[in-house]
Amino acid sequence: MPNREYALAMARYNLWQNENLLNAADGLSPEERARDRGAFFGSIHKTFSHVLWGDMMWMSRFAGTARPPGGLAESVGLADDWPAFREKRRELDELILQWAHEVPSEWFEGELNWFSGAIGRELSKPKKMLVLQMFNHQTHHRGQIHAMLTAAGIKPGDTDVPLMPEHYLNL
Repeated sequence: MPNREYALAMARYNLWQNENLLNAADGLSPEERARDRGAFFGSIHKTFSHVLWGDMMWMSRFAGTARPPGGLAESVGLADDWPAFREKRRELDELILQWAHEVPSEWFEGELNWFSGAIGRELSKPKKMLVLQMFNHQTHHRGQIHAMLTAAGIKPGDTDVPLMPEHYLNL
């Protein structure tokens, strides 16, 4: 189960893979990033936005940072300006990495209580499970983005954890 070392490894991976896919997506026009490609959230752009929204939501629960605007339906609207979105994504990835460096080992014990707007009720789950959820959610939707980029003729870089460049391993 997740602990501080797991969170740190996944925060590094998250930063690497977001840079990988964002750099690949730079090869598309804004219209191509916005094109509905049949994924759950439609486009590459909207899927990137949803992942940002989800990460912001989990970090608000884990670290007390600001909650993202709106609910699940609005999660696709955070990426209107591509350069600003890229900056916001980088800032959040650095925040996640900082949290992983600083979170006390004891934090992973016990439950987290929160209100889920998606299902409209209070929930309480083990923190370890929720850390797994945050990183799994990122990976799931990045897989969708990777598939959409590939279908659009763009080839993102490596995604396998053992191939993570040394630079990211030392962040």
